Amino acid sequence: MIVKVTPTGIMVPRHLLPDVDEVDVRMEGGVVVIAAARRDNDPILALGTAPVDCGIADGAENHDAYLYGGT
Repeated sequence: MIVKVTPTGIMVPRHLLPDVDEVDVRMEGGVVVIAAARRDNDPILALGTAPVDCGIADGAENHDAYLYGGT
């Protein structure tokens, strides 16, 4: 399929992206790659899943006391 490049880019026909909400567009060795975005490896989505990893069980509840020495 050949598509016209306009000043704002190109339009990818929807039938080529069934059930896709987001795509990752990147250049790899002179080739434009358009792939469905993978959300399972996004580090932002993993924030907060293991907020304290230092051997204490109440780090999330008492983080001020541990950080600043208060009670």
